[in-house]
Amino acid sequence: MTITLSGDKLTAAEELARLLSPGLRVALTTHVHPDGDGIGSEIGLAHLLRARKLEVAIANPTLTPARFQFLFEGVDELDRSREAVKAIRAADVIVVLDISDLGRLGMLSQAVADRGVPVACIDHHASPGTLPAGPRYVDPAASATGELICEIALANQWPITEAVARALYVAVLTDTGGFRFSNTRPRTLRIAAELLDAGLDPEELYLDVYATAPAGRPRLVAETLQTLVVEDGLAWVTVPPGALERHQVTVDDLDGIVEFPRSIAGVRLAMLFREISQDRVKVSLRSSGSVDVAAFARPFGGGGHKHASGLSLPGSLPEVQSKVLEAARRYLLASSQ
Repeated sequence: MTITLSGDKLTAAEELARLLSPGLRVALTTHVHPDGDGIGSEIGLAHLLRARKLEVAIANPTLTPARFQFLFEGVDELDRSREAVKAIRAADVIVVLDISDLGRLGMLSQAVADRGVPVACIDHHASPGTLPAGPRYVDPAASATGELICEIALANQWPITEAVARALYVAVLTDTGGFRFSNTRPRTLRIAAELLDAGLDPEELYLDVYATAPAGRPRLVAETLQTLVVEDGLAWVTVPPGALERHQVTVDDLDGIVEFPRSIAGVRLAMLFREISQDRVKVSLRSSGSVDVAAFARPFGGGGHKHASGLSLPGSLPEVQSKVLEAARRYLLASSQ
């Protein structure tokens, strides 16, 4: 590869490699409702570690979305998410990908905290982290965690096979919105080009990821967009209660809907509200220009990237909407002064 790494990154990548020595049992995990970056990074790293003779299990708190199942083709045995706690408890090393906060592991949080083994972290979010001790390879400037896995392979001269490249390309493709979002940098495209050089077909991967939606997804999008509200610089949509069940879709099928309100001329902050339980609401945040939704989310216990973040709060849907929207209006007013 022609990608160069700083001295600090080389040191961090080598430290991580020393921990992941042949013969060990390693559990890879990521956040609840894993996305393309989380799943792609896990599978790419799993292939790399298997080639180094480690015993690898992917153990996530929730199951893999259907549209990313194709990445497990030929290696179905890697996915141990249906017995995730058991896989975590058997691990000599745990690697947490795409998050730095223990709480985002959902029902696996306690098992990871109690295991008493090194917990490595590979992440591209801006967060101080709350994971147990272990090596860290964290860069908030990276477009995706998949980009960081590619760097780690480069630093340690681990061969990037077609299977590794496919998983990491999906990770970068999805977290950059098909290379459309502001986190797409020249370096991102250089890494994508190197991955394509491994023999990938970009159109085939696009179809695998974006052209396999169930019929209920466009109906879900249509119903959700009926709730659109637009104010001065602010727009939001709300997933109607019971919509996922009604259209026979999953949480993964909500991916990208918040981009519709963000696409409206003059909108600087867009939101999607969704009830995740009877007394808790999740808010997906997107922004444009100088509006930093990671900073906006932080006082609510959320976080993420400058232009893509999220939070969840206890309360009914009307209560949470009222609180968050009022804060958003103040935030936009302050940011425009």
